[in-house]
Amino acid sequence: MQARREFLQQGLAAGLGLLGLSPAAQAATGAEAWLMPDEGEPHSATWMSFGPQEEIWGRRLQKAVQLNLASIARAIAAFEPVHLLVREEEQDLAYELCGPKVELHTCEIDDLWMRDTGPVFVHNSKGQRAGVDFNFNGWGGKQAHAHDALVASFVTQQNGVPRLTTRLVLEGGGIEVDGQGTAIITESCVLNANRNPGLGKAACEAELKRLLGINKVIWLPGIAGRDITDGHTDFYARFASPGVVVAGLDLDPQSYDHAVTQKHLQILRAATDARGRKLKVVVLQGPTDVRQTFSSDSFAAGYINFYVCNGAVIAPEFGDRRADANARSLLRELFPKREIVQLNIDAVAAGGGGIHCTTQQEPAP
Repeated sequence: MQARREFLQQGLAAGLGLLGLSPAAQAATGAEAWLMPDEGEPHSATWMSFGPQEEIWGRRLQKAVQLNLASIARAIAAFEPVHLLVREEEQDLAYELCGPKVELHTCEIDDLWMRDTGPVFVHNSKGQRAGVDFNFNGWGGKQAHAHDALVASFVTQQNGVPRLTTRLVLEGGGIEVDGQGTAIITESCVLNANRNPGLGKAACEAELKRLLGINKVIWLPGIAGRDITDGHTDFYARFASPGVVVAGLDLDPQSYDHAVTQKHLQILRAATDARGRKLKVVVLQGPTDVRQTFSSDSFAAGYINFYVCNGAVIAPEFGDRRADANARSLLRELFPKREIVQLNIDAVAAGGGGIHCTTQQEPAP
């Protein structure tokens, strides 16, 4: 069964500003069209957050999660630079665990999910870059997020790129793009009233076209209210390359994702992308068994949440030899020019997340 994050801590939802760029951002960026590149395009770096708190995770799991994060950071750092946000009091620990190849940035943070709190990086035809701040609100006010709401702003400042503002509330894990104008998004997340009350598909699509260069959205229903994210796309379907989607399938009839993943496959197999191509859909099933050390009802036992970096795909393994080997083989077929690196990230999975959730790519200019 592929479970995910349960509701951890309650927080207040962030308010919404006006749609559109701030005057400062308009002046800095002009009217050039922005594009979010495919994750497989070259990166300048990866951003992460050394952020698990004992209050959220518990002491035993917090320590194990820190080790998992360090393992992910070191694995990525073998292929590209890694920037890690870390609280001042944990700098020595982060340096000890991650080593000198990972660059540390002192920052107050609430948790570790950089995919959702960090900026979504975009570029334009002139080679200019920017970061979109999608108003992180604790997944609809489900967790305290006063510090994490400022992470996108902090990262763009550290990076020296303009911050693009919007009224739209979403998380990076809720949107998957092919870099050629197509996005896959779950309705359960982005159209949820806890993020974007009253927002319809047309208005959402128009704003994503302006900010990310999206010309077509393939909407998946997802499922709301069962995990903290309300069904992020990056646990359901990912672009392996333009026109090719790898999708999860939950075969456990007792799982709340059983029916919805079958529905997603029907939608994806019938869909075409922004260039009119019929999608090739590859199914990647999750493990049937996992190690019991951190097993829980919210354990995220799925392979879809991999991360593509320069020269490698960083993916999970769960101790199910047959399923782990199948995932490795399939990823090798989908990414033949990249090394497949599988990691034990059971502590992170116990919190309902995966490797992709902990990372945010910074595309190369």
